[in-house]
Amino acid sequence: MTYGYTRMLAFGLGAALAVAVTSRAATSELMFISTGDSTRPPVGWVEFCAEQPVDCKVAPMAARDVVLSSKAWADLVRINKWVNTNVQPMTDLEHWGVVEKWSYPDDGYGDCEDYVLLKRRMLMEAGWPRGALLITVVRERNGNGHAVLTVKTDKGEFILDNQEERILLWSETAYHYVKRQSQTDPNRWVALGDPRPTVATASSPSR
Repeated sequence: MTYGYTRMLAFGLGAALAVAVTSRAATSELMFISTGDSTRPPVGWVEFCAEQPVDCKVAPMAARDVVLSSKAWADLVRINKWVNTNVQPMTDLEHWGVVEKWSYPDDGYGDCEDYVLLKRRMLMEAGWPRGALLITVVRERNGNGHAVLTVKTDKGEFILDNQEERILLWSETAYHYVKRQSQTDPNRWVALGDPRPTVATASSPSR
């Protein structure tokens, strides 16, 4: 084997390895969104905690991703579908006479964050860890604020959404991700590093 051929072979192997590493990194980026510094919680969450202190006064916990078994996936599908089917959409202004109010939709009506709260509660009752169920603020294509539930698993971060029947990876949705609860403390919120361009410009969403 000549020296030139050896160099060429080494270069080819190095290039292939670089491509493989880049591919794995890109896949990881699509599965798991990056988190940044602490940021201000939504006003709706702060007011919800004042009204529901038992739901919010929790000790810090270790970050934990759920192993996405077939049973766990069935839980997600069942609970997501049940809540989306049994809760009827209604704005806070129509429901409560105020612009923003986070609450459990126990009377069968609610808007996006109310769907999220109920899905989160039902999954915790089914044995899911609180730290894997993160209330998340996103922007829609038109710039409006919206709330979804991020479910942290070993297979990626999946989104439960009242506007979408399917359970999708965060990167498969059309939203721009703004902030969410910390895995270690639901009362601490962190900014999200969504690398995709924002489609529309809007003021910071309150939900």
